[in-house]
Amino acid sequence: MATNPLRLAVIVGSVREGRFGPTVANWITDQARGRADWEVEVIDLAEIDLPMSLRPHGSELTPEAARALSVLTPGLDRADAFVVVTPEYNHSFPASLKNAIDWHNRQWHAKPVAFVSYGAISGGLRAVEQLRLVFAELHAVTIRDTVSFHQVWDRFTADGQPTDPTACAAAAKTMLDQLAWWARTLRDGRTARPYTV
Repeated sequence: MATNPLRLAVIVGSVREGRFGPTVANWITDQARGRADWEVEVIDLAEIDLPMSLRPHGSELTPEAARALSVLTPGLDRADAFVVVTPEYNHSFPASLKNAIDWHNRQWHAKPVAFVSYGAISGGLRAVEQLRLVFAELHAVTIRDTVSFHQVWDRFTADGQPTDPTACAAAAKTMLDQLAWWARTLRDGRTARPYTV
């Protein structure tokens, strides 16, 4: 393990029954854990019962929201960078992912976000393009290169490995290299000069 490793949160965005997200998330998590520069934490939104109704500003949290946020928020706080694993639903990203994003604000500030998307013919890329707009509003930096799985059900073996492991590993390396550069640069910047909105 590298000295002072970067803290990466891999966010599994889909909560749909029968989802393919964990397969994709496990693969990218393994890619990141195989490197010396990352300390990886997985945040699976299906394991967090986050209410869909946001509280008014300044109001007290319900007990349910407080419990859910006590699980989700510390992982986002700790992270120096994020990999969002998302499918594409109706040309966009899942409501569960937007809900988790909207419950937070400063946790995203001046941190980099990379995307691993999956789906049918578009491979989830339309979801990624919309997420870039959302994260820009939250003062996050999105990474240009993504990893995308088109016709995802044909791209993984029964044991959860890509059918073209060499190409997939190369795409993951490019993305994680860029993410690490931004994560280290922004972490150093936040340390030297706290980010303010």
